[in-house]
Amino acid sequence: MKRPVIVAVSGFSSEVGKTTLMCDLLRAFPGWEAIKVTRGHYRSCGRDPHACCVSDLLSDEPVIRSGREQNYAPGKDTGRFWDAGAMNVHWVIVTDAQVEQGIKEALARVCAPGVFIEGNSILDSIRADFVLMVSRASGGKVKGSARRALSHSSAVYLSNITEEGTDERNKFALWRQQSGMEKFIGDLPIYTREDLPELIAQVQKLDVTVTAQVATGFAAAGQSSPLPGRR
Repeated sequence: MKRPVIVAVSGFSSEVGKTTLMCDLLRAFPGWEAIKVTRGHYRSCGRDPHACCVSDLLSDEPVIRSGREQNYAPGKDTGRFWDAGAMNVHWVIVTDAQVEQGIKEALARVCAPGVFIEGNSILDSIRADFVLMVSRASGGKVKGSARRALSHSSAVYLSNITEEGTDERNKFALWRQQSGMEKFIGDLPIYTREDLPELIAQVQKLDVTVTAQVATGFAAAGQSSPLPGRR
């Protein structure tokens, strides 16, 4: 058995289009699975409890809700993943200290050839085969976790949420120069929605690459494949 291809979808901040991109990719890869990671606090997170607070769901161990009966909700991220054609969806509910354990336990449940994972903090705990950093063309505020995730990123994806009709690449280039983010982004390739077919083709190549890497590892080590380790 080979491990699944792991594609992480991270974002500069909330509401930049991560879930929309996840759904676009899931539609292009029928039979793949999805993982949603939600970090919570034992007490109120200070935001609208009806919108995001999961304090009542936290436990001494990571909580992982797998399967449609456990996590399908119309309009919610997990529901959108199901509607986009995910073979299975795993919702990981954790405290900051439980992220590594939670994501690795969720990955152990994946049976599909590949899995898309939404989140930034996961990249401190696992190695993904491809990491997409999602940003608006105008850039905007960048969370600390996103700055760290950029060091693991394979490409930047510019969503056009509320910015249709703009020249996304030029707008982003101007922002990265003015914001001081050039040193973090470097020469990462830039994709827009128009480039989705090319992006999908890049992800399709990963399956062959991972199969070859795992086969080589088996021959060299003479043992079964472990879960992805820390980069």
